Amino acid sequence: MFDFDATLPLMAIQFLFLTWLLNQIFYKPLTKVLDERDEYVRNNETDARQQLSKTKELAQQYEQQLADARKKSQEVLQQAQMDAKKITAQKIAEAQQEVQAQKAQVASELQEQKDAALATLEQQVDSLSHQILEKLLGPELVR
Repeated sequence: MFDFDATLPLMAIQFLFLTWLLNQIFYKPLTKVLDERDEYVRNNETDARQQLSKTKELAQQYEQQLADARKKSQEVLQQAQMDAKKITAQKIAEAQQEVQAQKAQVASELQEQKDAALATLEQQVDSLSHQILEKLLGPELVR
């Protein structure tokens, strides 16, 4: 079946030489390229995770700043509304005071006109009653 002669060690030497040669020419460079590629992928994945975590942190900070800005704008809006209500109430109070002052002034003017009219009427009544008496009794008896 098998012949054990000088070709067997020669074949073993050829096999070992071919294995060494393939290892030097093909397997080591291919392994090196695969290792470099694996390292590159790992580095990119690590960088991507770091960038993702930084992005998440920035997004969270921006959301917090946005929430703070909304809260501040609501506070400013509420303060402005309260100020507007105060100003409106003050203007209404001033208008009411002015109306009351005008009402009092008109009432006093009406009272003065009423008093003047009554005084005039009293004079006219006195004059008319004096004339009636003169006509009824005569001018000599009335004085």
